[in-house]
Amino acid sequence: MTTSDSQTANLIAGPPSSQPDAPAAGLDRIELLRLLTADQRAAVARQCRWRRFAADEQLIDHWAETRDVAFVVEGRVRVLSHSAGGREISFSDIEAGELVGEMSALDGRPRSASVVALGDGALVAFLPAKPFQALVTAHPELAMEMMLRLCDKLRGATDRIMELSTLGANNRIHAELLRLAKRGSRQGALAVIAPIPVHSDIAARVSTTRETVARVLSDLTRDGMLERRADALVVRDLPRLEMLVEDVRGGP
Repeated sequence: MTTSDSQTANLIAGPPSSQPDAPAAGLDRIELLRLLTADQRAAVARQCRWRRFAADEQLIDHWAETRDVAFVVEGRVRVLSHSAGGREISFSDIEAGELVGEMSALDGRPRSASVVALGDGALVAFLPAKPFQALVTAHPELAMEMMLRLCDKLRGATDRIMELSTLGANNRIHAELLRLAKRGSRQGALAVIAPIPVHSDIAARVSTTRETVARVLSDLTRDGMLERRADALVVRDLPRLEMLVEDVRGGP
């Protein structure tokens, strides 16, 4: 064991948790932890509480005092909240290989949103706050990566605030569609969004109604910019959609 491996193991020392659902690869799929060695990731995995979630089951409760970081090993989860009137507000979907809950682990404050599983079988590894803080402190390159990720979240939140404050519902839907397209696969000017986004999910992200989303997507389809396939939504002219969004935003 190297000095760095020993340091990581000592920092997160303690009895290993039971992990009946832990895959053989452990935390190898977690993007942030790829900066560590395999032995270091295994040491972290032994300190995690592993659990598999059913569709719509809650991982993290808004305002809860819990502090664990949740590593999404398999499946997808959604970060969301609800208005006083019960309206769902969706912030982001977290894919396998990412993490959620790091803010409470770092600052010790209550959860800022809820997190629920999307689909059956989401496998999540929960690492307590103190081992997570020790891990970040022991590895400056990991700490820098964490800061870059938090910067990315802040920039994304700033963009959303500007859109909600300055854009109409149609334009907010265009902007959300552009975000989804940029995360999809590219084929020249085409962008493939899979699976097909649910109208209510888009509506929850941009603070509008399902009916408005359906109308806007129908208009884009009629104009030839969108194509609905059996298993995907295709943006047929991504540069044109980018121009449509930037013209309204007033961007470059």
